[in-house]
Amino acid sequence: MKLRRRIKFVLLGLAVLLTTALGWGAYALSRIAPIATAYMAKTLCSGVFVVGRPTDDVIREDIVADNHPLLQLLRPSVDAGRRIATVTFLGAARSDAAYHPGLGCTISIGTPAAALTGSLTSGAAAASGARAGRSEDLSAGTPGPGVDASKLRAAVDWAFAEPDAARLRRTRALLVLYDGRIIAEHYAPGFSAATPMPGWSMTKTTTAVLIGALVKSGKLSVEQKALLPEWRGAGDLRADITLDQLLRMTSGLHFTERYGDPGADVALMLFARADGAGYAIDKPLEAAPGSRWQYSSGTSNILSRVIRRAVGGTQQDYLDFPRRVLFDPVGMRSAIIEPDASGTFVTSSYMYATARDWARLGQLLLQEGEWGGSRILPPGWVKYMASLTPQSARKDFGAHLWVKVTPPFDSLLVPPPKLPPDAFHAVGYEGQFVSVIPSRRLVVVRLGLTRGDHVWDHEEFLARLLEAFAG
Repeated sequence: MKLRRRIKFVLLGLAVLLTTALGWGAYALSRIAPIATAYMAKTLCSGVFVVGRPTDDVIREDIVADNHPLLQLLRPSVDAGRRIATVTFLGAARSDAAYHPGLGCTISIGTPAAALTGSLTSGAAAASGARAGRSEDLSAGTPGPGVDASKLRAAVDWAFAEPDAARLRRTRALLVLYDGRIIAEHYAPGFSAATPMPGWSMTKTTTAVLIGALVKSGKLSVEQKALLPEWRGAGDLRADITLDQLLRMTSGLHFTERYGDPGADVALMLFARADGAGYAIDKPLEAAPGSRWQYSSGTSNILSRVIRRAVGGTQQDYLDFPRRVLFDPVGMRSAIIEPDASGTFVTSSYMYATARDWARLGQLLLQEGEWGGSRILPPGWVKYMASLTPQSARKDFGAHLWVKVTPPFDSLLVPPPKLPPDAFHAVGYEGQFVSVIPSRRLVVVRLGLTRGDHVWDHEEFLARLLEAFAG
């Protein structure tokens, strides 16, 4: 009897543990599934309708490869006629993302995909990349004197090599501008000079450029406070946050930037909220403004709302703003920034452009905000962007621009490669880079899909590339 009773208790305990585990598993899936389906729908929509790649290639390479195993259980579909991507998971979660001409894809959170498409049609017409604009073409040229062509080719070959089959670099595009001329350009199979590619957090640097255009016009200043009505209530200390502190990510606002955690603020903001900027704006202070640095995609989307308010006018005026003040004047005809369901640009993450157009952004920064004899940015703005934010943990961040190569793309070599001290970088998730080295008159664009820490060593690549240049 005692043995039978013990067995009964053991079985009862196992049943309780199993029930608890199943309950916890169901709870975890209920949190993960909506984020996973929204991520996949957005990536699939943009990959097919913005980048122009086959559906199966986007699913296999951009979504599933080296990614969370749950993504293999999702069921995606693409409605080419309506230009909508739909992803479901076991009937428990569904996400749609809809394409809007000239604006890219938007996750349909709280709004049916068809209704959302209609609500943005007028803005899409204004933002269409088909409109002609003044540009300086990036002409191709030979490396010329002072450039070792064999070392240049070796650096390009290194960038596309795959020395470890288990940890793939997946470089998709590489472009080198020297004195404003293309001296090296290479693409992986399936990609070309006409392929728009995601910049992820390189969009943040574009945000700082757009802010600079508003500073030039007198609509904003870096010392400005009380930037948003949500922060102007009695006793709200967020009213003390300056534009400079937002650009330098020293606002003191709470925000969790943990990739891979479906409950982190960055995942909820990008994939579970119709108004990403509003989500970040509502975050409380957890440190005095200006007292600490914390990398935050939420901060960049707050700046998108600041831009929207400063531009004023109609929704179409706002949607047209990046093209009017930046993309058209610099000739970035492929460039788009995608909005969220509230119609606010997701300036933390969702800009697409060809490698040549990303290079134009870098060349604008190299030319200190001038293009074709016209000034796009106020004098000194690029120097401001590239000036160090002392509070940054590794002394590597400026004003929405990196002044050093940031982990996990920095080098593990001992000693690490030495790069020119005036180099600065726009950096994006999965190894997107626009690197500018003013002293060498160089702009370097690297686009790819690199997953895993220290798989793409951008410092080593730049060091190898610089070996091709004298002095």
